[in-house]
Amino acid sequence: MIYGYARVSTDAQDLAIQLDTLKAAGCERVFHDKEGGDSADRLQLKRLMKRLSAGDVAKAPATDRFARDPTDLLVLGRDIRTKGARFVSIAEPIVDTDSEFWELVAACFGIAAKFELRRIRGSARRLAGRPPRRRG
Repeated sequence: MIYGYARVSTDAQDLAIQLDTLKAAGCERVFHDKEGGDSADRLQLKRLMKRLSAGDVAKAPATDRFARDPTDLLVLGRDIRTKGARFVSIAEPIVDTDSEFWELVAACFGIAAKFELRRIRGSARRLAGRPPRRRG
């Protein structure tokens, strides 16, 4: 079985493009959440993970739609492999748990997504006239 997973962060965002992408990629059943990327409470992702079994494939439009950060992506990928299933990112097909180097590639894409989220949040703060938060 080929499953898909889509996620948007807010109710104002539309899932249509992600759902069309997953359908075009051959997904027979699609799970989707409307939760921020920093939320670990993604009910539909949990349902997808419970449903996966040996030989199944889970696809997402992109790694940042599937996982919250590099650690989350690596844990999800490990759990999928343990079930005998496979994860593939449509936008970044090099992120594929069947690859020998998937952990290295997943970590790199996860870190890039994390930096992108920080950039977006920083831009939103500047547009709102607030100074960027200091990390340290």
